[in-house]
Amino acid sequence: MTGTEADGSTSALSRTAVRDRLDRVTDPELDRSIVELEYVDRIEIDGDRVDVEFTLPTAWCSPAFAWMMAVDARDEVESLSAVETARITLREHMHEAEINRGVNEDLSFAETFPDADGDVAAVRAELDEKARVARQYDAVETLLEAGLDAEAIVALRPRDLERPEADGDDVAVGATADATEAVAVYVRDRSFAVSVPAEPIERYLEKAHEIDLVSGPDDVLFRTPEGEPIDADSFDLVHQRGRLAQVNMSSQGGICDGLREAREGRLAADD
Repeated sequence: MTGTEADGSTSALSRTAVRDRLDRVTDPELDRSIVELEYVDRIEIDGDRVDVEFTLPTAWCSPAFAWMMAVDARDEVESLSAVETARITLREHMHEAEINRGVNEDLSFAETFPDADGDVAAVRAELDEKARVARQYDAVETLLEAGLDAEAIVALRPRDLERPEADGDDVAVGATADATEAVAVYVRDRSFAVSVPAEPIERYLEKAHEIDLVSGPDDVLFRTPEGEPIDADSFDLVHQRGRLAQVNMSSQGGICDGLREAREGRLAADD
């Protein structure tokens, strides 16, 4: 579906392309896409300008979290070559006026909220690490289900992961943003390999790369929550800590889903 210009002509930029970019933006507390969470209300395209409106589950969601989503949405949409300007509008939030002004005038969080306690960058880093630990739990669970033991898992490096290609040539996992259906995991000095679903491995690597925890083919793949390599003897404890992070995010997601449904029900009743 394409946008419509002011003069009625069809824009080369599509809402699908914009939505695909917005799908990369996550609620930092839940580590889930704002598109999946149904936060995005409206996408309008006028030439090289895009207007996006979004609404969070409650009016009192953390202003720092709301700020991150609004900034990330703006940056993702403006990364499209056909977009000159993206205007982001947060609706029904107690700080919507400040956030909308700050994001659309390209101000910093500190400039927008001069009385705020703490730096939004530190908050983002903490939430990114929480998301990394939760994603690691899902990836490690996938490997355990494939039959790998703790000793094999803690020894893995990115070089041990390969994505089979149709022409028979394997490529390193993480070489592209697209996850394939399966990943070959080589263990025991590449003496054998197991095939596992790609998505949890790709999602973990995406976040590990994003926070520069795993940047090269020889880096230790999985780490403790503090970022250290995992000793095989402490594997179970580290994995349990990952499970707690994953459960916490799932629980928060359930609460937000319920709040969103309640809000939508209230709005429908008002209509």
